[in-house]
Amino acid sequence: MKIRPAIPAGLIGACAVLSLAALPALAQSSRPPAQVKITNARTVPLDSLEITTSGEQPRLVAKLAKPLAPGKSIALKLNKPTGCSYYLLGKFSDEVESDNDGVDLCREKSVRLTD
Repeated sequence: MKIRPAIPAGLIGACAVLSLAALPALAQSSRPPAQVKITNARTVPLDSLEITTSGEQPRLVAKLAKPLAPGKSIALKLNKPTGCSYYLLGKFSDEVESDNDGVDLCREKSVRLTD
């Protein structure tokens, strides 16, 4: 009879340890990264890209410094990121615009711009 209570207590302890081990991974996903990888998957250069916070008073957190050639990638450093939801506006040399509102940069550490 003494063995039976020890098994549930051991299982509860093991579950608690596994839950605590998962907490750092959950905490990391709720904060935006320091930088985001941008990939131009189109056949024309990406002339400009701006990343701003979402909401009524958007704030610029990253900007492409120079055009990004087709097929190339660059890491953009985020300036004082807050929250997870961001607005991205890219403009290509063929005058096509790509805008994405509500991009979750806490989950998506890279953005691939395509046709």
